[in-house]
Amino acid sequence: HVQLVESGGGLVQPGGSLRLSCAASGFTMDYYGIGWFRHAPGKEREGVGCFSGSSGRTYFADSMEARFTISRDYAKNMVYLQMNSLKPEDAAIYYCATQFLLNSECRVGTGGGWSFWGQGTRVTVSS
Repeated sequence: HVQLVESGGGLVQPGGSLRLSCAASGFTMDYYGIGWFRHAPGKEREGVGCFSGSSGRTYFADSMEARFTISRDYAKNMVYLQMNSLKPEDAAIYYCATQFLLNSECRVGTGGGWSFWGQGTRVTVSS
């Protein structure tokens, strides 16, 4: 069965970096998209970025200001979210999710249409 497990969250100082991991099992990513989303208290869920398995392209929400990158380890069936220049407003629970795309490109959005979700990993940005 499809399973996603996030890891790598924690406490980081403003301006610091953190790499989140999303371990996928039960499917291969070649025809799936992997999306990263975040949900902060009192705010709506927000799309961070996504990875299209068939093309290898990544897309990000404009609000991420090019501070984040997504990479994939094909051998390990894992996707990473590298976050740099972190700000206090980046603090949230970060989730990865997947959806079947075949050869289509992913769209970040706010999470609607993404079929399977991980349990989330908490990121705290504070001095």
